[in-house]
Amino acid sequence: MKNNVKIAVSELKVGIFVNLPISWKDHPFIFSKFKINSQTQIELIKSLGVKNVFYDPQRSDVTVDDAADESEPQPVDSLENVKQQMQDYKSERIEQQQKLKRNIKKTEKQFQRSVSMMRSMVSKIAGRPLNAVNDAKDLISNLTNMLLDEDNLSLHLMADAPPADVLYHHSLNVSMMCMLMAKELGWEREEIELVGIGALFHDVGKLKIPSNILNKIVPLSTPEENLIKQHPLMSINFLKLADSFPEQAKPMIANHHEYLDGSGSPQGLEQDKLDKFSQLIAVINQYDNLCNGNQLVKAKTPSVALGLLYKNYHKKLNQEYVQKLIKMLGIYPPGSVIELSNGQFAMVMSVNIKNILYPSIISYDPLVPVAQAPIVELEKEGVSIVRSLPAAALPEKIHKYLSPRDRISYSFAKT
Repeated sequence: MKNNVKIAVSELKVGIFVNLPISWKDHPFIFSKFKINSQTQIELIKSLGVKNVFYDPQRSDVTVDDAADESEPQPVDSLENVKQQMQDYKSERIEQQQKLKRNIKKTEKQFQRSVSMMRSMVSKIAGRPLNAVNDAKDLISNLTNMLLDEDNLSLHLMADAPPADVLYHHSLNVSMMCMLMAKELGWEREEIELVGIGALFHDVGKLKIPSNILNKIVPLSTPEENLIKQHPLMSINFLKLADSFPEQAKPMIANHHEYLDGSGSPQGLEQDKLDKFSQLIAVINQYDNLCNGNQLVKAKTPSVALGLLYKNYHKKLNQEYVQKLIKMLGIYPPGSVIELSNGQFAMVMSVNIKNILYPSIISYDPLVPVAQAPIVELEKEGVSIVRSLPAAALPEKIHKYLSPRDRISYSFAKT
C-alpha cells in the first residue's frame, strides 16, 4: 500500500493522516504531516486554497471510503479566529526555538571557556600547581553557584569537540554531570565541589600514555591494555606536585574505573572500599564512555547507553545512582536521534530537569528552513516518540539538517 495517496480535500475525514503539499510558512499548523483530529482542522485545510492533499493510509485511523463525518462546518468568522490563534501559537514556538538556540549558543560559549580553562590548568600542574588548583576551585565554585542558585535548570547538548580537546570535553562533561547528580542526590555544597574538582582531573594521567596507543585502531596488546588501565594512578601521580589539591578527592580519581564486584581496574577494589564519590564518578564516566566510544568500541546512542547501564552493570555500578541518572536525563537524553509517531525524524536538543518527559526537539521537515524549525511540545501536538536510532541510520539529507553530534557532551544552564 502506498504511503502517500493523493485525495481531494472534499474527501478528508477526522482520523486521516495528511501531508500538506504547500510551504510550511503558508499554513498555521506546526507540522505539515499530522493526523486530523477535528472537523475544524478539515475546514482550515479547505481554507488554504489547495484542491488536493496526500494521505497516508498506514498512519490513518480511517480510510477515504469510510462514512463521512456529518459535523457542521465551522462558521467563517470562528474559523478565522482559530486560524489566527494557531498562527500566533506557531509564531510563539518559532520564537521559543530562537530563544533556545540563543541559550544553547551562550551555554556553548561558556562551556568552551571552561574547556580553555581546563587546558590551561592541566598545562600548569607541573610548573605552577598552586595556580592550577586555584583556577580549578574557582571554576567549580562558579558552577556550584549556578547549580544551587537555580531551581529551573536545563541540560543542553554541546557542539562536537575538536580531536585535540576530546580529553578536556570528557573531563568537563563528567565533572558537570557528577555535580548535577550530586545536587539531585541532595549532597552538601562541599561534597558537590569535591566531586566536581575530582572529576575535572580524573583522566589527566592519559596525557602520560603515548597517543599511538590511545588512538590505536586495531586491538591493543595485553601490555598496552595494562598500561591504559593504570591511567587513574597516573592521574594521582600527576597531582603529587599540587599540594593544595584536596586529599579527599584523590580516591575517586584513582577509583573511577573500579566496580562494586571487584572486576574493575586498576586495583580490583570491591564495594566496601569505594566511597560514594568513587561510586558516582564510575557511573557518569561509564555513561560518557558508552555514548562516545573510542577507536575500538562503537559509540552507543544516549538512550541505549542508559539501558546498558541499567541492564548490564547491575552488579558493577551503584544502582541508586544509575536510576537517578535515568530519572534526571529521561528516556531520550539530549543528543538522542528519534523517530516521531508522525513519521518525522528529530533530535533532542535539551531537557528541563524538572520536566524530563517532554524534551525540546528539533524535527526534520524539508519544507521548513532549519533556522525556522520550531521547538515542538510533543504533548500539546499529540505526537509521541516511537524510538531512538543511531545517527548513522539517517538518510544523508536528514543527517545534514539535524546535525547529530559525533560526541555527546552536556552543559547545564538556567532555563
